[in-house]
Amino acid sequence: MTQAAISAEDVTWTDPTCPVGRTLDLVGDRWSLLIVRDAMDGARAFTDFQHSTDIARNILTDRLRRLVERGILDRQTAPSGRRQIYTLTPAGRDLFTVIVALRQWGERHAFAPDEAHSVLVDERDLPLAELRPISSGGNPADLDTTSVRKVR
Repeated sequence: MTQAAISAEDVTWTDPTCPVGRTLDLVGDRWSLLIVRDAMDGARAFTDFQHSTDIARNILTDRLRRLVERGILDRQTAPSGRRQIYTLTPAGRDLFTVIVALRQWGERHAFAPDEAHSVLVDERDLPLAELRPISSGGNPADLDTTSVRKVR
């Protein structure tokens, strides 16, 4: 099932023809990405997100609203009828690779060599392999082997 894209009328795009720019317009602030990270880790209720991030209530309310409006999270009333439950939409789940890439970059560049940090592990309790872009021919891709084709 493919979710409809955000239309140009819904958001004022910083860089309308750039996928990176549009993505940052949708989820580019730290609180939004931390909320997505926590939803991936099982957070569902407002209090779950607030406890894990220590974010101010007004900011959390705003970010949850935006993530719902932008199709990243879905909001439903809990069976008790007392609170809202947030779950990732397919578009939100599709941010997994982005979160893993940020995590792995942080492991390489944001910690001292012996500094403790959390580790994302697979079903065998082993750390994930390092993400690396691969070209259409199956070779490693990097800044020297890629270019951006501009739209006209």
